[in-house]
Amino acid sequence: MENNIYPCLWFDGQAQTAAKFYCSIFKNAKIKADNQMVVEFELDGKKFIGLNGGPQFKFNEAVSFVIDCENQEDIDYYWEKLTADGGSEGDCGWLKDKFGISWQVVPTILPKLLSDPNKAKRVMEVYMKMRKFDIEALESA
Repeated sequence: MENNIYPCLWFDGQAQTAAKFYCSIFKNAKIKADNQMVVEFELDGKKFIGLNGGPQFKFNEAVSFVIDCENQEDIDYYWEKLTADGGSEGDCGWLKDKFGISWQVVPTILPKLLSDPNKAKRVMEVYMKMRKFDIEALESA
């Protein structure tokens, strides 16, 4: 038997608005089902549930979604879209969107740079000062 594991995101009455927001940002995204309580949507083939649960719970950085980016254009795109309309920038590639969900927008080359014994310390020093990742600056470290 195969189990599907997917996140259920608790919103304070904004599940449909959030699902539409995320589907407007990610390619291959769609809303699959929607009613007043729950919206099911997919981002790049991954299932999410948005629940209109009320004001009891808030999102925090204990859980974040990571977006691996091959190039600076993708980093810039996701950073701009997810911080728009009330989102906020964090340090080291972290941000919060306007709903309070935490995201990490990370270049796919970062693990390779951090595993290079000749560059790792310099790369870490550079990226610890960044908000949005700058691939060229990381590679030049």
